[in-house]
Amino acid sequence: MSENHETLLSRIADALDRLAPPAPASADWLAHPAYLWDGAEARAVSALVAPRLSLLRGIDQQKSVVVSNVERHAAGHAAHDMLLWGSRGMGKSALLRSAIVTAQDADPQAIALVQVAPDALSGLTALFAQLDAQQRRFLVYIDDLGFEDGDSTGPRQLRSWLEGGVEARPANVRLAVTANRRAIVSRHMSEQDDPINQRDVVDDKLALADRFGLSVGFHACDQDDYLAIIRGYAEEYGLTFDEGDALEWSRRRGARSGRVAWHYVNELAGRAGRVL
Repeated sequence: MSENHETLLSRIADALDRLAPPAPASADWLAHPAYLWDGAEARAVSALVAPRLSLLRGIDQQKSVVVSNVERHAAGHAAHDMLLWGSRGMGKSALLRSAIVTAQDADPQAIALVQVAPDALSGLTALFAQLDAQQRRFLVYIDDLGFEDGDSTGPRQLRSWLEGGVEARPANVRLAVTANRRAIVSRHMSEQDDPINQRDVVDDKLALADRFGLSVGFHACDQDDYLAIIRGYAEEYGLTFDEGDALEWSRRRGARSGRVAWHYVNELAGRAGRVL
């Protein structure tokens, strides 16, 4: 090969190197409080934002169970995978973040939160492989999980990851899932009419929820709890409110929940010219 050909090939190779994106840097799993996993790689979150536990009202029993379990996991003790299910806007996700922040206040290096997008479940095994090598505990968090009708692969993979499968989550990892339904997988009345193995059809869908050591239900709050949530935030931020106005806010939205209460508090702050 002539020198000109060699020079040309070298230039082409250099140009291709410049065009190719650099390989993504591996996440430093010991340096940050939280991470986002997109199915292939992790992005570090430098600050984990969460309300103080005292501001999460109307869910005292749920708060006690979840915080205790996260603290045990952070300390390296036996802990459960968790399914937080029930009414929208009642603090399931906020409670998980607050529990992690509370555990990190005691020891920032003990535990980190890793949020996985529902459409990134196929990359969960690769995530487990990375976390397994770390001297740290992790809570892998899947928010608002649900499976489409006819999707049998996703639920079976999740059951295998929780326990029993060859790719089950490592010992330093626990899973936390939030969902609107306890069964996660949608169910239909027609299942009850299946003439063949009708009980098996229902049991197979409920088996996914049964894999979680803790199943914690969240229910719509009553009027007193709704006002108590607003009152807690108002005291925290130095705001005043009228109960009748707060109740009218919830009536216009057709619901009472922690999320609706927070939206009302945000409205109060806006009226007062404040920033939360």
